[in-house]
Amino acid sequence: MAGSPVVYSPESMRAEKRAVAGNSVLAAVAITTLKVVVGVTTGSLGILSEALHSALDLIAAIITLMSVRVSDKPADADHQYGHGKVENFSASWRPDFCWLTCIWIIYEVGQAALFSTTSISSLVSTRFS
Repeated sequence: MAGSPVVYSPESMRAEKRAVAGNSVLAAVAITTLKVVVGVTTGSLGILSEALHSALDLIAAIITLMSVRVSDKPADADHQYGHGKVENFSASWRPDFCWLTCIWIIYEVGQAALFSTTSISSLVSTRFS
């Protein structure tokens, strides 16, 4: 019937959440890898900082995937209302990762700007080897 809402089963919604979280991890791996390769190849601190940001997204995607798997577990004796709050708890870590990445990038830029006795390529080799 046109106009009636589509009703999904709880299992199909859980499967879709897991699939989306898994695809997010795969995409983050690909993007991070490409940015690291380009950043190391070109020696661009800007691209390397983007690679670091993408690595942050990869960590967040992995945490999301793990939390989706845990939150799908049914209620048990220790968790009478289920494990759904795990998703909310895992999402609360994202801003902390962002701040840590931001501080590290600012530190590295400051080091490169103030103490430019090293080249970007030596900075890359010491940080990623």
